[in-house]
Amino acid sequence: MAFGRSSRVKQRPVEPVTLKILVAGGFGVGKTTAVGAVSEIRPLRTEERLSEAGRPVDDLAGVESKTTTTVAMDFGRITLREDLVLYLFGTPGQDRFWFLWDELAQGSLGAVVLADTRRLEDCFAAVDYFERRRIPFTVAVNTFEGAERFPTETVRAALDLDPEVPLLVCDARDRSSVRDVLVAVVEHALERAARAREPVAT
Repeated sequence: MAFGRSSRVKQRPVEPVTLKILVAGGFGVGKTTAVGAVSEIRPLRTEERLSEAGRPVDDLAGVESKTTTTVAMDFGRITLREDLVLYLFGTPGQDRFWFLWDELAQGSLGAVVLADTRRLEDCFAAVDYFERRRIPFTVAVNTFEGAERFPTETVRAALDLDPEVPLLVCDARDRSSVRDVLVAVVEHALERAARAREPVAT
């Protein structure tokens, strides 16, 4: 019996590229829910119960049933492909925690801004934050039960978004829906980076 050398070549394990994505938006818009829905690890949460002391500064209009709030960040991880892993950082929604945003934004590829059509103005500050810092972002309208649905172009006009900014409708409770949003922001950020490297025509 003849024995030949195996033609199989052991492939070295792929070292994945890791990218940092922020999940931002107003108070009670679904950031913690979105990170938890899509994360393949048990998400890190820094939630505290809402207190009477916070009632004068936390606007609960439209989210009266909310009992907890993120005070630092949410953290999760999702593998999009064997060679691509996203680390997700959910930002706190209240104005008094905005000093944390600059720390969380360092090294991020892009961001998702979650929006609630019942309180659309609550995401203006997040949109402005990423525009000013030239961080690529995607807007995702979270479909809350009982909230009025608007055409995406109506929401785009209300937020005064640039035409290049992707705007999607999502369900922050649904893994595949949130995953689609994350894919959109990665593609948008990479396309923008590629355009920035293109030579300027003279």
